[in-house]
Amino acid sequence: MSLDALKNRLPEYAKDIKLNLSTLAQDETLTPQQLWGTFLASALACRNADVIAAVEPVAAVHLSPEAQNAAKAAAAVMAMNNIYYRFVHLAQNPDYKTMPAKLRMNVIANPGVDKADFELWSLAVSAINGCGMCIDSHEKQILGHGVTKEQIQTAVRVASVLHAAAAVLDGESAMQNTLAQVA
Repeated sequence: MSLDALKNRLPEYAKDIKLNLSTLAQDETLTPQQLWGTFLASALACRNADVIAAVEPVAAVHLSPEAQNAAKAAAAVMAMNNIYYRFVHLAQNPDYKTMPAKLRMNVIANPGVDKADFELWSLAVSAINGCGMCIDSHEKQILGHGVTKEQIQTAVRVASVLHAAAAVLDGESAMQNTLAQVA
């Protein structure tokens, strides 16, 4: 599947999502590695097979094997960290904030790509997963590496549009399944 095929799968009521996909795929705010790593990590975080199938081959054209692996690693480690740190943040008991996580996350220290790019991808995934503590932590790291607020915003725009595409496709699938069960 391609991004065009993905856009064609979206219904008319999701026209804004289609337009935003087109715009973001051509965005020049980020480097190609930052942009397509964000697309890939975000697609994986959205967990929709059609979104992943549309993004992965396009990302593979723009990313080295190392960058592809790092984007996938960002999605994987954030799937774990976002749950853990969201719990720490939301729990009423302050003791959890002082306890070590005791979770392996070595890839953050050595992602195999520029640290700023990996942090950007981690931020995008954290936005999808709704972990404010992780968003703040990654934003601080990214800004410290000289990434601009506009670049951060672009990464989160990518994450939000892919999440919307996944939500629309999942909703459409659920409605079709419901109609099939009623018939």
